[in-house]
Amino acid sequence: MTTREGPTATTPPAENPTPTTTPTAKPTATPATTAKPTSPRSEPPPTTRHTPTTAWLLTAALAAALLLLVLASARLGAYDLSTGDVIGSVRHRIALGGTELDRVGESVLWNVRFPRIVLALLVGASLGCAGALMQGVFGNPLAEPGVIGISSGAAVGAVGCISLGLDFLGTWTVPVAAFASGLATVLLVYALSRSDGRSEVVTLILTGIAVNAFAGALIGLFLFFADTAAINQITFWQLGSLAQATWPKVLAVLPCAVVGLAVAPSYARKVDLLALGERPARHLGVDVERLRMVLVLVIALLTAAAVSVSGIIGFVGLVVPHLLRMAAGPGHRFLIGGSALGGAVVLLAGDLAARTVAEPAELPLGVLTALFGSPFFFWLLRRTRRKQGGWA
Repeated sequence: MTTREGPTATTPPAENPTPTTTPTAKPTATPATTAKPTSPRSEPPPTTRHTPTTAWLLTAALAAALLLLVLASARLGAYDLSTGDVIGSVRHRIALGGTELDRVGESVLWNVRFPRIVLALLVGASLGCAGALMQGVFGNPLAEPGVIGISSGAAVGAVGCISLGLDFLGTWTVPVAAFASGLATVLLVYALSRSDGRSEVVTLILTGIAVNAFAGALIGLFLFFADTAAINQITFWQLGSLAQATWPKVLAVLPCAVVGLAVAPSYARKVDLLALGERPARHLGVDVERLRMVLVLVIALLTAAAVSVSGIIGFVGLVVPHLLRMAAGPGHRFLIGGSALGGAVVLLAGDLAARTVAEPAELPLGVLTALFGSPFFFWLLRRTRRKQGGWA
């Protein structure tokens, strides 16, 4: 009996530990639940780095830098002018007062420097905008206009005219041939990469590589049969320069640049949707094939027009979009216009350095952009791999 009463007497104390253990279990669970809200605070949200204010500040900074570079490019050179001289001459030309310079000063400012400044702005804006579109359409940060053969195709037209001594359009022969062959090369790449009414990014890139190789072989063949004078002219053209800038060349590039720069921002939202992937973009109502075709034509228009008057100038369409994407985020609403503005700033600064660093000699602009662009791009690559583990 005692053995049976022992457990019954101890059953009330045995039930007490169960309520006492449950309160102790709840406090241990509450820290786990309260610790969850603290973990997101330790990781800053990605939207805090890139805000609309950042885009506006970058736009204002680029516009201010562009204005300062225009004044510096108009002033500096073999024939030095003051800022007052430049502003006074501009005011005199637009009938807002000011004073006219002497004959030499007016000729240097309006027939040499201003055409070169405007051409640098157009070429830089075209290359920067084309680079941003290429990286958005192809979904590849290494994409730039030369990938699909625009630059090499334009070079084939220009080199062919120079080596064969063609002069059917006078001074316009080389630019027109370069523009036409650049556009024709892009159309050829796009036609060869289509299958069953569709084109794929990988096929476009691989076709562009093959066409670039073929164009390089044609350029080498033209160089083999060219004489010494033609070889010097071809070399100067391939290195890139704005030394031959004139108002007629500005007017030749202006329509293509204006059309391309005006059309590109209207596709910013669709390019953002394309960044999600082709299948999600199609589900969201984007005609991916038509979008790619239109933007490839816009890229070809901008790049072919720029290359036809300046020669091959690399790294502007590659580095500028990277910088702005790092600073303001991947949204193409700002990136397309910002890359155009940044490309104009970079090219105008490069042209100013090219004609003043080794004065009275002039450095090739394409060589200068490659000398500074390639190490800087390598630094960007290393920095991104260290912080994010790669470009993806």
